[in-house]
This record gives sequence, C-alpha cells and structure tokens, in this order.
Amino acid sequence: MEVEILVHIVIDLEMNPVSKTFKDVRRFTTDEVIEIGAVKLDDDYNLVDEFQCYVKPEYGEITKHITKLTGITQETVADKPTFPEAFQNFMDWIGTWDMTLYSWSNSDINQLKAECKFKMPKYNIGKLEQQWQDLQKAFDDRIGLHSSLALKHAIGAMNRDFEGTQHTALADAANAAAILALLQDDEEFFRVMQPVIDLLKPKELSQSIGDKYPELMKLKFD
Repeated sequence: MEVEILVHIVIDLEMNPVSKTFKDVRRFTTDEVIEIGAVKLDDDYNLVDEFQCYVKPEYGEITKHITKLTGITQETVADKPTFPEAFQNFMDWIGTWDMTLYSWSNSDINQLKAECKFKMPKYNIGKLEQQWQDLQKAFDDRIGLHSSLALKHAIGAMNRDFEGTQHTALADAANAAAILALLQDDEEFFRVMQPVIDLLKPKELSQSIGDKYPELMKLKFD
C-alpha cells in the first residue's frame, strides 16, 4: 500500500496597491499580487522544489515605492500572466491537497482570499485556508514574544544571515522555511534561541524586538 507523503509549502507574496482610480475594485481588494514565491519541503523538512512567478496587475501600474521595496518594475510584469493564470500555475505546481501551507503572518492568505473572491469567484479558497498556518505566530509563541517579529529579525535571532534579497518572494519563502525546519526540533530550537529568550525575560515587549534591539542582527551566539 502506497503511503501518502505530506507536503509542506512555504509561500510568500509581493503585492502592489490597486490604483485609487479604481474605487469599485478597492471595495474588494486594495492590493494585487505581483509575485508568488514558494518552496516545497518533504516530510523531513528538506527542500525539494521551488516556485517563482511574476504576476501582471490589472488595476494600476507598479508604484515607485513597490519598485524600491521589491525591485519589481512595470517592465518586469508587462508580459507575465494575470492573477488567475498565475495562481492556477502555483496550485498545479503543488500538485496535491495532502499539504500544509505556511506564510510569515496571515497577510498572504488574506490577500489570496480577497483576490480570489474578486477575480476567481468560483474557486473554493476556503479549502486552502483550512490548510494554512501562520509561521510568524508559531515562532513568536514559541519564544514567548507577544508582538510580531519581522522575518529578517527572526533570521537574525537564529544567528543566520538572510539568504537572498529581502522582499523578493522566493527568498522570503526560503528563509521562512529555515525557521519552519528549526521549529520541528525543540532541543535545537531552544539551544539556538536561548539568548533571545533570556533577553525577553525582564519584561514583555510591546514592539518588535528588531526595532527595540537592532543590535540583535549583529549578535553571535555560542
């Protein structure tokens, strides 16, 4: 009898704001996906595949702010598929419903819910949502942090350099996947994270640890 293997998918989206000239559209979604990046992990949380695609927005061109943040220009997406095709390509790449999806915060699933409802109303996004987990919350809860830690600061807390360029979807997904893998081993997680946990003990933080302790990125843990 063939055993079903659970697939772990870590996804990241980059978005562009819907132009304010499209007031009717903004009632449904204020942003559009312009890049999908994801990594696929096996049962042992080893990387087995990658997915990346740019997506052409339909309701406004790429803003200067988004280009500065992500490096994505209007020329980058000019000949790329629109959201329905790109999203279907992503689901075809996953290739199974025996999976768990993860993202750093719930902003990505919330974006997919809004954009699918507007652009793909027949798609059952609720099924996907049921298999989604907030990796940021899992990480924050594990170290006892009561505020949201940015991905780059979580990577820094692990005494790792951020691999690739921040705010590019595939790099963000790959770095988040490293955190997911570490979360599977309690002993190793607490060995790596103990300096940060000790730092949190004096008082509860009301802001990002990365904002309050910028030197965290430079720490070298034993």
